[in-house]
Amino acid sequence: MKIITSIYHAPCSTIMLGSYDGRLCLCDWTGGWHSDSNYRRLFRMLGTTFEEGACDVNSKAAAQLDEYFGGVRRQFDLPLLLCGTPFQKEVWTALRHVGYGSTMSYARLAATIDRSKAVRAVANAVGANPMSVIIPCHRITGSDNSLTGYGGGLDVKRYLLALEQGCRAEPF
Repeated sequence: MKIITSIYHAPCSTIMLGSYDGRLCLCDWTGGWHSDSNYRRLFRMLGTTFEEGACDVNSKAAAQLDEYFGGVRRQFDLPLLLCGTPFQKEVWTALRHVGYGSTMSYARLAATIDRSKAVRAVANAVGANPMSVIIPCHRITGSDNSLTGYGGGLDVKRYLLALEQGCRAEPF
């Protein structure tokens, strides 16, 4: 079995969707070290290769992303396959509870999972999130509310936050 991939053209960048065995395992901004790291992790953990193609899960993900970018959808309802360590999965689960249009600091996120002293580890897990937008790591900020690193780039992070906060988000 292979990871079936397809490209999704968001208003702010390009996303690679990937599914394996009927579940979405990748929704990541294309290019850069972040996506390469996620591809390697999926290859290592699933022991399979990638193949471009069409499948129901990727189509459903694209339709829900269309709704999100259209301002209609606030949460995603997709079967997910999260490939990561138990700690990463714990952080990714906590990310799903950060509300639409709101932000949270890395330190506060660490506290929500009773890991207040593990802020750097939490930040690394956030950075390893393979489900950008669907698991909303763009909602995490520095403790002073500054925008910090994001796999899609800070312009994309700004765009997503503006979209969710009801501001006019200009496509680029």
